[in-house]
Amino acid sequence: MVRAFIAVDLTPELKEAIRFCQEILSQSQAKLTFVNPSIVHITVKFLGEVRDSDIGPISSALQGISLPPFDISLTHIAGNARDRPRVIWAAVEDEGRCTELHARVEDALAPLRIPRDDRPFRPHATLARVRSFHPSLLAQIRATPKGPLGSCRVGGFSLRKSTLTPGGPIYEDITRISW
Repeated sequence: MVRAFIAVDLTPELKEAIRFCQEILSQSQAKLTFVNPSIVHITVKFLGEVRDSDIGPISSALQGISLPPFDISLTHIAGNARDRPRVIWAAVEDEGRCTELHARVEDALAPLRIPRDDRPFRPHATLARVRSFHPSLLAQIRATPKGPLGSCRVGGFSLRKSTLTPGGPIYEDITRISW
């Protein structure tokens, strides 16, 4: 079995902006588990545990997806809930292009009987998970930079393997699709 997901990469400049925002968030009294900035990405679809024998057909199905390259911006830092967030992320503005990519991925994988997501897709880059909430976290979220944190051009996506370790996840590209 392979723990797999489909992702859009971010540039080193965006990852540096994320690291800077994580430093601000770390000043709160909340207990946070930060995502290593070097592996922060936009998850298009989480597949979960997939049989090894299904990786080839999944890769082949994804190869048929093509979009014109598009721009994304990380607009601001937010939580998944206004008053008591469990996840802190960088919001993404992309004129709906990541949502279009998500829909094409869903359509490509449907013949393989991979279930469609049951929640609306909302592109974001996860910075931290909240292990123990403290109200000071809300002030630190507001203290992060306002306005775009940066932008980049998206020219493809990856099918990735995720190996969970005590030191954090290790990601490996299985298939890279470029446009």
